[in-house]
Amino acid sequence: MLVAAAVCPCPPLLVPEVAGGAASELDEARAACYDALGVLSAARPERLVVAGPATGRGLDHYPAGTRGSLRGFGVGVETALGSAAERPGEPELPPSLTVAAWLLERVGWRAAPVAALGLGEDLEPARCEAAGRELAAGGERLALLVMGDGSTCRSPKAPGYLDERAADFDAAAARALGAADLDALRGIDRGLAAELGAAGRSGWRLLAAAADGAGLGGRLLYDDAPYGVGYFVASWS
Repeated sequence: MLVAAAVCPCPPLLVPEVAGGAASELDEARAACYDALGVLSAARPERLVVAGPATGRGLDHYPAGTRGSLRGFGVGVETALGSAAERPGEPELPPSLTVAAWLLERVGWRAAPVAALGLGEDLEPARCEAAGRELAAGGERLALLVMGDGSTCRSPKAPGYLDERAADFDAAAARALGAADLDALRGIDRGLAAELGAAGRSGWRLLAAAADGAGLGGRLLYDDAPYGVGYFVASWS
């Protein structure tokens, strides 16, 4: 039973050591993420599952204690999913889940045990739906932290350059996330999301399936594109 959810962006730039002198540019986004995690904690979950984009086409499961590192981004930041006391070997968390683990560490998450799910970039919508329904099945109080970005094409300096469709795509995604509109999230065009580089699509679809029948209301806490990439923070409770 899903009792709360948070949606956060997953750029490594959220971590100040990665952003360096530009860290202050994402202060507002960071603060919104912390607020969304506070709502998750207040919902008194019995389990937290973090979902975020990963490479490949499938679903990858990561238990509590799985390590994550941002060495590939030129900094020595290391973290672990949930309790750092349990640190299994390989595999290592993908960047999106490493950022999630870092956020949880920053807020001192202790509300519930944590596990994570990596969602392949080309994951079929039906598999996203099935995974979401499976997570929410049963009477356990579940919280979800869904990591993912919008389009990467909001400006000429964006990673995907400028695509005139990106602003409307991101605006629709932000509205759906802020309103906890499950039908709108399910209706996001998979092909268009891929063309615009929107890595959050699979996670949002999974969230919509998990929230079906839960009666959650949404609140949009952040919506901006400081580097030409759509970043959203939303809280559902």
